[in-house]
Amino acid sequence: MKKFASVALIAAALAGIGSAASAADKLTLQLKWVTQAQFAGYYVAQDKGFYKDAGLDVTIKAGGPDINPTQVIAAGGADVIVDWMPSALATREKGVPLVNIAQIFQKSGMMLTCRKDAGITSPTDFKGHTLGVWFAGNEYPFLSWMARLKYSTSGSSPDVTVLKQGFNVDPLLQKQAACISTMTYNEYWQLIEAGMKPEELQVFKYQEQGVATLEDGLYTTEKALADPKTVEKLAKFLKATAKGWEYAAQHQAEAVDIVLANDSTGAQTREHQTTMMGEVAKLIEGGKEGTGYLSPEDFDRTVSILMSGGSSPVISKMPTNAYSHAVFDAASKL
Repeated sequence: MKKFASVALIAAALAGIGSAASAADKLTLQLKWVTQAQFAGYYVAQDKGFYKDAGLDVTIKAGGPDINPTQVIAAGGADVIVDWMPSALATREKGVPLVNIAQIFQKSGMMLTCRKDAGITSPTDFKGHTLGVWFAGNEYPFLSWMARLKYSTSGSSPDVTVLKQGFNVDPLLQKQAACISTMTYNEYWQLIEAGMKPEELQVFKYQEQGVATLEDGLYTTEKALADPKTVEKLAKFLKATAKGWEYAAQHQAEAVDIVLANDSTGAQTREHQTTMMGEVAKLIEGGKEGTGYLSPEDFDRTVSILMSGGSSPVISKMPTNAYSHAVFDAASKL
């Protein structure tokens, strides 16, 4: 009996060692906003087992109006965050050493959408009007654009009145603003769903106005990148994430199903998420080296726009070491 007990104990110990050796690496991802098709690739990678196959145990944390991803990672609440580059670079200049490790969205989806009955047909018509703008880091591209147009946005008599816009389209529907901030994949379609017709709207895409900055990218910290094991883990995460995005773009109906299944609020509709998925798929295209590649030229363009704010630029100096291809290169070798 003692012999069998010893064998059993040894087997159990070996099983424990094997289990520990094969335990998945934990990683927490903080999204910029609520669960929606804007983040479909991450949810698809989770649902289809791409993260699990890579040896990862990934926790996806939804964002919201009261959640700032840069604050979350600074406080140790996430390993990776999704954020817009203007917000990340502004935060870096304030002392939080964020580094872009991948650029998922290759093009900007940001727009100003105006009522045609406000008489705005070009950016030169913005002067004297009220424009709705999101804050919490999302205002930086807008402020850079206004600076380029040489429009003041503050003071006793600004050229344009800035309305701190909530995350809805009410200011345009209720004529509280001539224009509001919208995304190609979200708020514009909320206006259409609310009954407005495309011919009633005048759209100015940041991408077409030459003031587009990089949006949904993946960021971690300098400390994380200094650890080779962490770089290896992030590389596995990026490779699985890219696979998730590519699958989502190719199987959009299934991706919408997955997003809706992860929406614990039940607030999202299939119609809106289907439209969003189609528009978001357009934004991930174009990486010169593959999904998630950050082009140095795009980085430089974004920095140039953010530094062109006259007396109050978004960032005051050229950032150094603010992006790294180390994770992307490691992922490419897996």
